[in-house]
Amino acid sequence: MKLKTLSTSILLATLPTSGVFAAALDRSGQSISAFLQPGNYFEAGISVLDPNVSGKTTANEKTGDMAGDYYFPAAALKLQVADQFSVGLLYDQPFGADAEYTKSTAFTNAQGNTAVEVDTQNLSLILGFQPTENWNIYGGAVYQTVKGNVSLRGSTYSALGGIPAYGIGGYDAKIKETDGYGWLAGVAYQIPEIALKAAVTYRSEIDHDVNIKENIPSPAQMGAIGQTGFELLLPNGYAEAETTITTPQSVNLDLQTGIMENTVAFANVRWVNWKDFAIRPNKFGQFAGVATYPAGGKGFDLVAYTDDQWSATVGLGRKFDEKWAGNVSVGWDSGAGNPVTTLGPTEGYWNVGLGLQYSPAPNYFIAGGVKYFWLGDAKAQSGADFGTNNFAAEFKDSHALAYGLKIGYKF
Repeated sequence: MKLKTLSTSILLATLPTSGVFAAALDRSGQSISAFLQPGNYFEAGISVLDPNVSGKTTANEKTGDMAGDYYFPAAALKLQVADQFSVGLLYDQPFGADAEYTKSTAFTNAQGNTAVEVDTQNLSLILGFQPTENWNIYGGAVYQTVKGNVSLRGSTYSALGGIPAYGIGGYDAKIKETDGYGWLAGVAYQIPEIALKAAVTYRSEIDHDVNIKENIPSPAQMGAIGQTGFELLLPNGYAEAETTITTPQSVNLDLQTGIMENTVAFANVRWVNWKDFAIRPNKFGQFAGVATYPAGGKGFDLVAYTDDQWSATVGLGRKFDEKWAGNVSVGWDSGAGNPVTTLGPTEGYWNVGLGLQYSPAPNYFIAGGVKYFWLGDAKAQSGADFGTNNFAAEFKDSHALAYGLKIGYKF
């Protein structure tokens, strides 16, 4: 069976569209497959997503397509510095969001649109120890940056805290780019003769102490409509204060095995701890903390999720000849709860994918692929309704198309 060389070929053909549209803010999937390649290796890729997410409000207004197109790059360098020691440097953009409502009074007003943009970057330095040909024990440090902008507009947020000024002016948060540090650890096992590989990788949560500049209804606005109890909490216009944002911990399980000549089966399972994730900017938190809505006045978060994310991808890869290889895959994502935040109104997905790899020479390749996503129906709610069954809009029949390109070089 020609599996020993196929093992590397098919892993390389697995494209950077694996994460692309996942639960909550998950984006890249945080793969470390490049670090597990034999010898010295470099790769770079880009993924592009074209989603269509639309629905109707409880007032039967169409929301229009609120999901923005986006792209993100990834790159990796792995060096086998000695027979039993390797080092790797991986770059990706693990979490993100890009959305804007341009229709319906539920999410827009004269002052603008409800919108969100979140960008993160990861740089992982990994050290590996291979005591035998079969085992690889690895770990390392992770440097991460995060930045973003959020705007809330429209009648969906007019009852936020019982203050109608949200419907008049709105709320804005500008998250200044800041950094934080975490770590990863894992273990891999392989039997090259049968193209067997198995790896489990844990990534820690990462704390970011960010300065968030918030724009909130001014005392003059609130006084004009009879809301005068909040002036001591809320200054006029923009206010800046520190808030801690913690990106979630995760676990990836990667499997591959030969099943017949020139053919392997592969799978990936991923867990992300979104249930414990929440964002409550400093001034927003003060605002929400004295709210009379929801009942009890316990306050609420700007963004939060009720469930952890589980996702899985399974597929088959085949080497057609010395230059061509390809794969087919099926993917599933659980989502992170329903109802969901208005800033990301889908609940999980199913997808199918096709990938093709061309190797002009044994030491380098070009790969491309495409995936089609059926995005799960969801009910969207504001933070004030989190934990209840109340919702502002319902999204159905959403879908997305993702495609990617990657190059790899062995040296």
